[in-house]
Amino acid sequence: MPAQPPPDRPVCAVCGGQELHLHLRVAGAPGPEGLTPATDRFGVALGDIVRCAGCGHMQLDRLPAEAGLASGYAAATGDEYLEEEAGQRATARSVLERLEPRVAGRRLLDVGAWVGFLAAEARDRGWAVRGLEPSAYASVHARERLGLDVVTGDVESADLPPGEFDAVVLGDVIEHLRDPGGALDRVHELLAPGGAVCLMLPDAGSRLARTLGARWWSVVPTHVHYFTRASMRALLVRHGFDVLELGTHPKAFSVRYYLGRAGGYSRPLARLLVAAAERLGVADRLWAPDFHDRMLVLGRRR
Repeated sequence: MPAQPPPDRPVCAVCGGQELHLHLRVAGAPGPEGLTPATDRFGVALGDIVRCAGCGHMQLDRLPAEAGLASGYAAATGDEYLEEEAGQRATARSVLERLEPRVAGRRLLDVGAWVGFLAAEARDRGWAVRGLEPSAYASVHARERLGLDVVTGDVESADLPPGEFDAVVLGDVIEHLRDPGGALDRVHELLAPGGAVCLMLPDAGSRLARTLGARWWSVVPTHVHYFTRASMRALLVRHGFDVLELGTHPKAFSVRYYLGRAGGYSRPLARLLVAAAERLGVADRLWAPDFHDRMLVLGRRR
């Protein structure tokens, strides 16, 4: 009879398997900035990363307490994304262009709306939009600066009627959740028949992620789960969705922002790169390089 894991050890969030083996030793602490949406401390997580022998999904070896995650996300701030509004809006438009042909209606729920750029772009394209965002800082900005209907809260506890939406977007959200399957069950309930879910997230099975290992820039304190394309597909199917599309999803930022992110590996190098871009007059140009380590997944409610 196989040995049973310790009682406090999580089972695989995708397939429920209990055989989880050490994948990357990256244990650390979030640092003084807390659980922020952006960090320059790559290769740091809240625990080591284990891999399920059954389906290949990766997650922290000890899932953080729900209360700790909730308080961390509620307190999250970050002006970096406000400074990168043009790129964030361009990325949002590219997402909506892929989503819109998949749905007939125009009622959208943006889960993890952050400061509201995707919700604002959707509203401008004729969607009736509601948003959920646990960060008080971000949700207040979305309401007061952009005039959006964004509630400070999360999808699990939000008071929303079943079948209310034609589409639900989770952009850089599901990898942060302790129970991603439970979140998808809730999304399934909120979608109208034939409605679609759209997820954007890091691809831990990509060639770049495998090459960089613990130094991959998506190994950060806020990430609880590390999905591959196969494990993301399996999770969706298990929770009542048919996968319609699974492709890459580059993000648009300024050249300055991307080169500055090299500071996660070498701050002197990042300063040199940004200075060179400024001399060439390209530092403020939008850039959306596709490193093939991010995915966009569209699923239809069964």
